[in-house]
Amino acid sequence: MDNTLVDKTFRDREGNIVIAQAPNPPLIVWIVSSLLSLVFTGGTIHTVLDVVATGSLFTWAWLELFDGVNYFRRGLGLVVLIGLIVFKVQYS
Repeated sequence: MDNTLVDKTFRDREGNIVIAQAPNPPLIVWIVSSLLSLVFTGGTIHTVLDVVATGSLFTWAWLELFDGVNYFRRGLGLVVLIGLIVFKVQYS
């Protein structure tokens, strides 16, 4: 296997091209809590669900940034982390 920038960007250690993966637990928690926050649109439950969703998405992005299988996944983690911070600062 060549060690080119394209290979480092899209291949994992075993040489497989990895762009999408099955969701890991933080991403599953984010999806579920985000969907539930659309059902419970006010009150304490909505606030708790929003905090859980934000925390789990932050955790997912952090894990991808530092433990992603390739440069694409790490870049995706960085983009989501920056986007999450900007969104929360702008709309808080």
